[in-house]
Amino acid sequence: MFGSKRQKLMKLRPALANDAETLFDIRCSVVENYQSREELASLGITIQSVKEMIEGEDYITILAEEDGQPVGFSMVQISDGYVFACFVRPEFQGNGFGRVLMDAAEEGLRRVGVQKAWLSTGSESELRAVGFYLHLGWYKDGFLDDGQVVFRKTLVSAEQGASADADKPRH
Repeated sequence: MFGSKRQKLMKLRPALANDAETLFDIRCSVVENYQSREELASLGITIQSVKEMIEGEDYITILAEEDGQPVGFSMVQISDGYVFACFVRPEFQGNGFGRVLMDAAEEGLRRVGVQKAWLSTGSESELRAVGFYLHLGWYKDGFLDDGQVVFRKTLVSAEQGASADADKPRH
């Protein structure tokens, strides 16, 4: 059966600047692709920078809640068509929250006219994220200098249909 009872209790809403601490809590709760607050800070990702992203015009950040409890979030950078983040607390994984957050991220980009999106994740093939993105129609398209896998996806509206993925490599 697709969709779980938990998923039906989920509410999505735009994140606010005062949610930045919550986003960090969620990001630092994950087991796979874990990064500490210190590691994130070394990359320039701080509470203040996340607040600025949320308040700025170039990012769309969606927070998922279940019964008022924040359980996950996604964040996209509009100007680059980049899915910057999609994280779900471990105890809520496997219930469709990640899929709904990725759908919301893709739709946010689509709504503002982005046609091609990309993201990156750890290169370890055993990471669940790799299979997750492949399952959602993303395709591998190389590596970043730090070894992370790059995924890409052509975003199509319902009217355009699946034929717009003609540039997707066939394996």
